[in-house]
Amino acid sequence: MPIRHRHRGWVHAREQPATDLRCTRVVVDGIVQGVGFRPFVYRLAGDHGLTGEVRNAGGRVEIRVAGTAAAVDDFLAGLVTAAPPAARVDHIEVTTLPAADHPGSGFVVADSVVDRSTTAQLPVDLAPCAECLRELSDPADRRYRYPFLNCTQCGPRATVIIELPYDRQRTAMRHFPMCDDCAGEYHDPADRRFHAEPTCCPACGPRLAWRSGEVSSILVGEHALQAACAVLAGGGIVALKGVGGYQLCCDAADDAAVTRLRTAKCRPAKPLAVMVENLTAAAELVLIEEAVATALSEPGAPIVLAPARPGAPVSEAIAPGCADLGVFLPSSALHHLLLAQLRRPLVATSGNRGGAATIVDDEIARRELSPIADGILDHDRPIVTRFDDSVVRAAAGRVTTVRRSRGLAPSTLPLPTAAGQPVLAVGAQLKNTCTLATAALATTGPHLGDLSDAETFTAFEQSVTALCRWSAVRPEVVAHDLHPGYLSTRYAQRHWPATRRLAIQHHHAHVAAVAAEHGVTGTFVGIAFDGLGFGDDGTLWGGEILVADLIGYRRYGRFATAALPGGAAAVRRPARTALGYLHGGERFGAGRSPADPAPIRMTDHEAAVLRTMIDRGLNCPRTSSAGRLFDAVSALLGLCAENTYEGEAAVRLEAAAAGHPGAAALPWTLRRRAGLLVYDPAPTLGAVIELLPGTAVGEIAARFHRTVAEVAVTMAAEAAAAADTGVVCLGGGVFQNARLTTAVLDGLALLGLRGLIGQRVPANDGGVSYGQAAIAAARTRRM
Repeated sequence: MPIRHRHRGWVHAREQPATDLRCTRVVVDGIVQGVGFRPFVYRLAGDHGLTGEVRNAGGRVEIRVAGTAAAVDDFLAGLVTAAPPAARVDHIEVTTLPAADHPGSGFVVADSVVDRSTTAQLPVDLAPCAECLRELSDPADRRYRYPFLNCTQCGPRATVIIELPYDRQRTAMRHFPMCDDCAGEYHDPADRRFHAEPTCCPACGPRLAWRSGEVSSILVGEHALQAACAVLAGGGIVALKGVGGYQLCCDAADDAAVTRLRTAKCRPAKPLAVMVENLTAAAELVLIEEAVATALSEPGAPIVLAPARPGAPVSEAIAPGCADLGVFLPSSALHHLLLAQLRRPLVATSGNRGGAATIVDDEIARRELSPIADGILDHDRPIVTRFDDSVVRAAAGRVTTVRRSRGLAPSTLPLPTAAGQPVLAVGAQLKNTCTLATAALATTGPHLGDLSDAETFTAFEQSVTALCRWSAVRPEVVAHDLHPGYLSTRYAQRHWPATRRLAIQHHHAHVAAVAAEHGVTGTFVGIAFDGLGFGDDGTLWGGEILVADLIGYRRYGRFATAALPGGAAAVRRPARTALGYLHGGERFGAGRSPADPAPIRMTDHEAAVLRTMIDRGLNCPRTSSAGRLFDAVSALLGLCAENTYEGEAAVRLEAAAAGHPGAAALPWTLRRRAGLLVYDPAPTLGAVIELLPGTAVGEIAARFHRTVAEVAVTMAAEAAAAADTGVVCLGGGVFQNARLTTAVLDGLALLGLRGLIGQRVPANDGGVSYGQAAIAAARTRRM
């Protein structure tokens, strides 16, 4: 019988050898393609004097080696301890082969084979490594100033892969046959480009092109780059073909250029990301603590939200009303070349018009972006899959993910309960992502955005297809949101029969995503604070305390409800939401007098019309949303009259609180209703209005944050005691607020409770599909 051992992450199944010579088959699962794993295996085998071969097979790497028992054991250990930096070894299975299967002399990288029986893990795009950057700036190197250089440790991966296994002919680079010099490097085991699939050079690789004015006026190569730099230096706007999609770029310090870009994109206030050359340049814009420096230096080059440095040398129009700036380092050699020459921060935002999907098609880019930009800097390497820039936030020593895309997705995440059947989770309406779960792994695709945009919905359908193609999996079950109006829900209903669909409540998915990321399988308390989500009673939830596990939940507490005059119109106009709380808030005991409209910044006539709507229940849905309460307070404080982007009122409220300790909470009350613990915000809102004449707005904002944190901790602690659990999971878009999140986690810790927040998975709706997948995986074990 085979003897199975677990050691250093690998599984070893073998017969006891009769001699010291061992012939072994090794299968490695994880992120092992597109990260230089086969060249690493080649060199490792050589170091230990082993013969054999290595090949890609589906999403795995398969190895056969022969040598002494001691050498094979050292080789197996090295597969884990010495793996390339970008690799992730999840599982190694080792089987001893009969002597007749001895692989012969030497060690070779064999041809890949297609294997549809395994779940593939797609490698992510990586920013240029130090060695490639050295070549980029070396006049003596044949790749000097070549914008598309890469090696086994860096360069495009997910954005150029058509299908696995990862070989050049299955990528966008199949259109570029290697020249003799590149082919020599590709086949040389001593070279760092040994089997680097996107490898290329000026003689055989993609080429830059600059287009402005007439289509026939095209510059190429270095001339194209210089033309783009001249436009940017002169205050113009350039449409740039980036790694995962087109970007719009301009000088971040030029007020006129930034304002013009905002107008053209129909993006009046949403913060813009700023690309800088290095950490030194970043330190001129934001406060660099260790967590910020670490996040900026990640090989995926995400946008990092960090506190803005006072007097930062960028336009005030970059992030109006925000305490943070989004900065990032170059994600490609082309970006490095631009910044090295211009020596100034650049706005680099998605190439689209407000809310639409980022453009990846060259012809569409020329049609849609030419009216915005003064020229287009593109190239002839196709973008196979759209990826926006990832966004993370560094605060209080921790890094959390805001948007999971290029450089982070579609790497896999573990599931604490393995799926009994393959599951496709189609996510929410906003900040949509999709997740495919097979066995104990979940693969979440890139951030897509708001599905109400037609192009984004098309991208959503393409993302589903790509996930299934990459993983070679046909989903048996689809998980979707409970909301019947979400386009993701309708997609699931259109393509899967009712017997294969699982409807997952929105807030349960939020907190389950956090629990699953941290491996929690038992009972936990979930604090789900977000904008709006469809509750199982048909009302709009958003300020919820749940007692849950990965199978189900029960509602333990909530925020009091308020009217939303005009529904979606109230979401856009926080002043309406404020009146909805003051005049149409849930009543406990004696009623309250109609609110004075003065603090809400609206006319008497508008207030009267809205009160009539509330009193008659005309288009005034009720919600328990924590996000809408933040909107209401922001409006009362005069911080935000209109949400020009999702969450703007709350962002401005958090920014106003910066620099104010806010030690004392405002008055708050908990009540009981229908078996639930309910937070009544009326005393809190009354105090806000009373304080306004003589108290700084920032101080009131800070005290409001403290109030909500105290309420959340108190409610969660009672639920935890009732459920006999010490674990509390924080989910929902409101927990993108670093001040609130830190206060809640600190408060829970003081009570001896383990507070958890998503780190690799976004707290906002971008994490919903992973939560859906985790719940569906657990439920399929019972199907």
